[in-house]
Amino acid sequence: MKDTEIGTISSRLEVNIANLYQLMGESSDVVIKELQIEENTHISLVYIDGLVDTQVLHNSILYSLQEHIPYEQLRGLSPEQKFEMIKKQILIAGDIAVIDDYSQFIHHLLSGNIMLLLDGLSSALRIGLPGWEDRNVGEPSSQSVVRGPMEGFTENLRTNTALVRRKIKDSHLWLETVQIGRVTQTSVSIMYLSNIANKELVQEVKRRLNKIDTDSILESGYIEEFIQETAVTPFPTVYNSDRPDTIAAGILEGKVAILVDGTPFVLLVPTFFVAFFQSAEDYYQRADIGTLLRLVRFISFFITLLAPSLYVAITTYHQEMIPTNLVISLAAQRESVPFPAFIEALIMEMTYEILREAGVRIPKNIGQAISIVGTLVIGQAAVAAGFISSAMVIIVSLTAISSFVIPETGMSIAARMIRFVLIALAGFIGLYGILFGIFIIVLHLSSLRSFGMPYMSPLGPYNSKDLKDSIFRFPWPFLKTRPAENKTQNLFRQSTSSDKEPTK
Repeated sequence: MKDTEIGTISSRLEVNIANLYQLMGESSDVVIKELQIEENTHISLVYIDGLVDTQVLHNSILYSLQEHIPYEQLRGLSPEQKFEMIKKQILIAGDIAVIDDYSQFIHHLLSGNIMLLLDGLSSALRIGLPGWEDRNVGEPSSQSVVRGPMEGFTENLRTNTALVRRKIKDSHLWLETVQIGRVTQTSVSIMYLSNIANKELVQEVKRRLNKIDTDSILESGYIEEFIQETAVTPFPTVYNSDRPDTIAAGILEGKVAILVDGTPFVLLVPTFFVAFFQSAEDYYQRADIGTLLRLVRFISFFITLLAPSLYVAITTYHQEMIPTNLVISLAAQRESVPFPAFIEALIMEMTYEILREAGVRIPKNIGQAISIVGTLVIGQAAVAAGFISSAMVIIVSLTAISSFVIPETGMSIAARMIRFVLIALAGFIGLYGILFGIFIIVLHLSSLRSFGMPYMSPLGPYNSKDLKDSIFRFPWPFLKTRPAENKTQNLFRQSTSSDKEPTK
C-alpha cells in the first residue's frame, strides 16, 4: 500500500480497489461496480453479494446514479464538491454516512452495507442497505406460554431491538452498540431505561463488555461466560430469554438487556434465584393462578433435585421410615435386581440423560419414535428382565417430567448436575449425606452475586417488600415498587398517592 497510509482510504480509486482485492483475497462474493458519471468522474460501488438488498440497489441506488446525474453542474467541481452533491442531491437513500478509516470501511462492507468510492477523494460513503435472508418473527421455542404474546426474538439484531421498542415506547430507552471479537466483529447492544436503571450497573456492564478480548462471539452464551461473576458454580447468574415481553419487563424493573447479533437469546442482568422460576404467563393470569404456578415450579425443582437421592437413602439405610406394606412391595420388586439402589439410580439417570441428549440431536421426523422406544420399550424390558425395579423407573420418570416444569433451562440443567452428587452422598451415608449436600448448596447460593447483587434476594438478605413478587405473586395494585435490590433511580412504578386497597 504505497499510495496510502495504513488505516486510511487512498484518494486514488485504483489503489483502493487493488488494496481491497489484496485484503479480501479476490473473493468471488465481493462485487465492485464501476461507473462513470461524468467525463472525469469515476466511482465504484463495493458490496458483498448476499448481504445487501440487490433489488433496491438496482432500482434505487444505480438508477439514481445513472439517470439523475446533473452533468452540467458536476463540471468544474472539485472531488469534495462532487462527493457532497452525490450525497445530498443524487443518491436516493436514507441511511448514509461518510467513512474515512479503512478498517471501518471493511467493517461496514462486511456488515451488509454498500460502499461508494469516488476517484480523487480519500473518503467513502456508506449506504445502509442490508438484505440477507432472515428468519421471520415466530412463536418462541424455549419459553412458550398459554396466554401472552406469541412472538420471539430472531437472529437479526435490529429486529430484536425493534421488538423491545414496540413494548417500551419511551425516549429514555437507550441503545448502545459495540463490536466484540477481533475476527467476527459481532455487534453487541445493551438496552436500558436511562431514568430507571442504576447508573453504576450500566457502567459495570459496559466495563465487563469492554474487557472481552477474544477472536469470536458467535452466541450470547460467549458473552454470558465472560461477564458472569464466577464460573465456579452450576447455577446460572445471568438470565436469558427469547421472549421480547420478558426482556421488556426486566428492563422496566431497572435491569440491563444485552442483545447479540446472530442469536435469538437475549441476556438480562442482574438476576436472582427466584427469577428462574417465574414466567411471563404469571403476570397475564390472575395473581392466585400465577402464585399456584410458581409453587408448582418450586415443588418440581425440589422433586428434580431430591427424588432419586431420597429413594436411594431410604431404601438403603432408612427402611424403618417406609410403611410396612410398601416395604414388602419394594422388597419383592428388588428381589431379582442384581444392583444396589445407588448403582440402579445412576444407571437409570445416565440412561435418561443419554435419551434426552439423543432426542435433541436426532432428526425430528424420527424423534418421536426414538422417544417411545427409549421410554416405553427399553424401560419395560429392563423391568421385565429384572435389571431395574419398577419403583426406580417411576422415580426417574417423575424426576424427568418435573425438570421440564422449570421455565429456564439453565436452572433445570443445574438441578440435573447436582442430582448426581446428591445420589452419591445418599448412597454413602443416607439422609445425612443429603442434608450435608443441601447445607453446602444453601451456603453456595448465599455467597453468589450477580453484578454485585445478592443472588438469593429477597430471601437472603430478607426483604419483605420484594417478597410480593418472588415465590408468591401479589395482585398488580399491590406491586407499587420495583425490586429494591436493583437500586433503581425510580423505585415506584405505580401511583403512590393512595395506599388504600382496591375496592371490591
